[in-house]
Amino acid sequence: MADTNNSNAITQDAGTHISQQDGAQTVGYPHQSPQTIVIKLGTSVLTGGTLKLDRAHMVELVRQCASLRRQGHKVIIVTSGAIAAGREHLGYPELPKTMASKQLLAAVGQSRLIQEWEHLFGIYGLHVGQMLLTRADLNDRERFLNARDMVLALLDNGIIPVVNENDAVATTEIKVGDNDNLSALVGILVSADKLLLLTDQPGLFTADPRNNPDAELIREVHTIDETLHKLAGGSVGGLGTGGMATKLQAADVARRAGIEVVIAAGSRPDVINDLVKGTAVGTRFLPLESPLESRKRWILAGPPPAGDIVIDDGAVLAVQQRGSSLLAKGISEVKGDFERGEVIRLYSAKGTLLARGICRYSSKDMAKIAGKHSQDIYQILGYEYGPVAVHRDDLVVI
Repeated sequence: MADTNNSNAITQDAGTHISQQDGAQTVGYPHQSPQTIVIKLGTSVLTGGTLKLDRAHMVELVRQCASLRRQGHKVIIVTSGAIAAGREHLGYPELPKTMASKQLLAAVGQSRLIQEWEHLFGIYGLHVGQMLLTRADLNDRERFLNARDMVLALLDNGIIPVVNENDAVATTEIKVGDNDNLSALVGILVSADKLLLLTDQPGLFTADPRNNPDAELIREVHTIDETLHKLAGGSVGGLGTGGMATKLQAADVARRAGIEVVIAAGSRPDVINDLVKGTAVGTRFLPLESPLESRKRWILAGPPPAGDIVIDDGAVLAVQQRGSSLLAKGISEVKGDFERGEVIRLYSAKGTLLARGICRYSSKDMAKIAGKHSQDIYQILGYEYGPVAVHRDDLVVI
């Protein structure tokens, strides 16, 4: 959606549609309320460009997150800064420039960093839960689902997930590599509405503002192409692992999953609240479609179904006419061999194809709980992944 008040809207090369304007103003961006918001905080934001954590600024960021929570929004923090925290705690030691040295600093700093977040959020009566991830956790379906369930459980209980890459154990093969792309993957994990990439720069410019006084801030991006990639530079501060190029990669990944992305300066007063309100700050990347539409499109046109289930007439009515989730009580028969998280088909007793969806339980588990009440699932299986067999957000009625 272009800013209709912008008199300087331009179109640049190869279909890259961007709008530019000076100053910040509130515009009528449509958004759901409450929203799920992933906030990525870079090392440069947390240190203020120094060699140690800027706790005064961190508490200000926490204050803004607490404000979002009071408004009913769900907030996930993807935090950098573990290595900086470790280096500060150890008194800035001279270490060899090796992976082991970075992992040493991360191992020491990660506990210091989470203690800081725990203390600061505690000022506002909020609890945090730490989550350390590698790419392997997100590539494996079972681990992806377990990670998703854990984050959603934290959010449902009013706890702020604090996510970082598990640098102390990650190898090159299983590293995401930077927290910009990690935050995009976390956004996909929780089907976020917004991803805020807070950095030491106001956003993406038409040229490098450090050496070009004519560089202008790009306010809105509709298409990411080679023109934009050429505008993205490397890391400026030297403390972090991500520059503008990784932010552009993250924005491209997230917007394809239906997530609105904004790159903005983390030092700007009240930047988080302003971005959630729709104030024109930083560079905004428009989502290609809503997260729900994106997921349902994948269910409908993605991988072939791994199995089928037959549901009774009551469940047919609930799924088709009321838009309800499928409960185990409504399952009559399970066909095929499928794992939790795979796409399955739903049939009526008459053999009519009704829907496709992502199952919350494997075929073996589904056969055991078929026809049973939701409250009996834990007793039957000894564990549970929630009260529904297929959630309505993971269900596409044919």
